[in-house]
Amino acid sequence: MQLALVTGASKGIGREIALALADVGHKVIAVSRTPMSLAKNIENICGDISDIAFVDSLQKQVKKDHGNVQILVNAAGIFGPIDLIKDSDPKQWVETIMIDALAPYFTARVFLPAMLEAKWGRIINLSSAAALHPPAKLNSAYATAKVALNQFTRHLAAEISGSGVTANVIHPGDVRSDMWADISAKAERLGQAGADYKSWVDWVDKTGGDDPKKAGQLILKLVSNESAGINGRFCWIDNPLQEPIHSWDDPDDERPWL
Repeated sequence: MQLALVTGASKGIGREIALALADVGHKVIAVSRTPMSLAKNIENICGDISDIAFVDSLQKQVKKDHGNVQILVNAAGIFGPIDLIKDSDPKQWVETIMIDALAPYFTARVFLPAMLEAKWGRIINLSSAAALHPPAKLNSAYATAKVALNQFTRHLAAEISGSGVTANVIHPGDVRSDMWADISAKAERLGQAGADYKSWVDWVDKTGGDDPKKAGQLILKLVSNESAGINGRFCWIDNPLQEPIHSWDDPDDERPWL
């Protein structure tokens, strides 16, 4: 069993992932801004993973107290502003990019070297189907952050290919989570302008949404030895409510300048 670190682990999908890893025997460091109720094999550390100084100190603390992290799951995320770009709050827009796109870079950067040295490791970033949808109004911060996260993960996967370490992104499903509730409240405030988001909120509410435990099961699959050859991919939970969307193909030839 391995030492796993899960960000955004105090609630929602992040918590389900932390519990899934702990339930099969992995030791889990659950990182969150707010404390979580502890479970067997889980230790909680509170802090802001969009703060690079905190992430650097986190790596040192975890290594000292527990050893090297071999499974890193970046589950922390916010939806951010639902607004037109011209009307958006710059602080909220940048905060979304920091948490959803840059924090996974911060954590991967400090925990990757030990994985490479051990010739085994798994880095899994929580993306979203929103990164694959055509651009639309109102969610520029979140969608931009997730597109950036996808591309970052692909670059990371290319750099570590063949090392025994893999990096992938997942769409955890359309879950009736705290983020869903946040989107619902913001859509209500927008009135008719938020009608598209309101329809998504109502659809998730009516169907009950995807079971958040499915994200945990997908994580367990990706950290298993059977998934050693999966690298740089966009992965979906089993039988999602939203039909899987095509993400990207492997290149079929070499770039001419290489």
